[in-house]
Amino acid sequence: MTEKSAIKREMRRRYKKASKTEKARMLDELVALTGWTRNYAARALRREPKKRKGPETRGRKKVYTAEVMLPLRKVWASMDFACGKRMAAGMDDMLDALLRFNRLDCPERVIGLLRSMSAATIDRVLAPDRAKGSLKGRATTKPGTLLKSRIQVRTGTEWNDAVPGFLEIDLVAHCGDSTGGEYCNTLDATDIATCWTETRAVRNKAQVHVFAALTDIVTHLPFPLLGIDSDNGSEFINDELYRYCQQQNITFTRSRPYKKNDGCHVEQKNWSVVRQNVGYARFDTPEELEVLNAIHALVRLHTNFFMPSAKLVSKTRDGSKVTKRYDRPATPYRRVLASEHVPDTVKAALTARFETLDPADLRLRIGKLQDRLYKLNARKNPRWKEEVEASGIEYIDSEATNQPLEYLLF
Repeated sequence: MTEKSAIKREMRRRYKKASKTEKARMLDELVALTGWTRNYAARALRREPKKRKGPETRGRKKVYTAEVMLPLRKVWASMDFACGKRMAAGMDDMLDALLRFNRLDCPERVIGLLRSMSAATIDRVLAPDRAKGSLKGRATTKPGTLLKSRIQVRTGTEWNDAVPGFLEIDLVAHCGDSTGGEYCNTLDATDIATCWTETRAVRNKAQVHVFAALTDIVTHLPFPLLGIDSDNGSEFINDELYRYCQQQNITFTRSRPYKKNDGCHVEQKNWSVVRQNVGYARFDTPEELEVLNAIHALVRLHTNFFMPSAKLVSKTRDGSKVTKRYDRPATPYRRVLASEHVPDTVKAALTARFETLDPADLRLRIGKLQDRLYKLNARKNPRWKEEVEASGIEYIDSEATNQPLEYLLF
């Protein structure tokens, strides 16, 4: 609405009830403000505004109404509030799984709209919800000097990354704001070719615990282990792991000291898979270790089967401008199925496992375990106690019910 129209609209309300003297004064004022003639100003104040014919709104009819937004938000929550590109890539698998377990109650027309939504549209319609919704980590790696001269340094070019089985491994410390004493760590292992990620919580950084967690990870990989790349910490650079790799004919390499980008694949998963699910608090009790591993068991399924990720395929530099190109996001599960190096029997077993998974139920159980983990942490940490209790977290105390923790997983 223009300024003249706003003035006319305001004066028209008072003009009808005004006396003859007041009307003359209002006409003088309107003529002075707008430059109209007196006769035109009088007609403008006497004339009733025209009613617009047809619909009140202009432009295209809104497609993504509240009927579509409700199931879209459910999909978004089931995908751990991912960005539009990752949601668009994993939408079909997620919708199929949610419909298989009757998690969505909406007509086929709405399902079709969800399947056809572009990444940009998803980001646009979810922008208000995202707006309604950083801590720094602490490095705890201490160099292991033993065997360093015998373990090759890898800078990212020596491996055939197209073959599944080459893992980058790293430890994520759950030390809170102090590295003193003993605290839990999470061993994070990421396959470079498929982005398949496995995590295990360990009691501390002792090589006996880290090696046991790594061998357990090897038994759960959908492909044989061909290579390991670690940082220079003593939990990895030791005789036990070195002999194991020699006996199993596994390539063992390490990154350059103080070059975190050499392990960029696993470093990214340290944030998206570990930190986003358990945070930065200090966990150092057996009960917390148990809950951490229960969370990792569920996050493993949710991440590998339902969370697409994009891989960098090229990087070019033109002066100061760097151009990066990524492939279409895909879940680790889909990347394994697309690999010609994985046997068909393994692919069939993965498909059968995928059809039994309910992503919404996985997120609900992860949330319950997270609540329990934060409650356990609050019991020993007075600084967090009031904040956790004020949040109204509901959880089931296994001590009060005499039920083991595993009842949340089955």
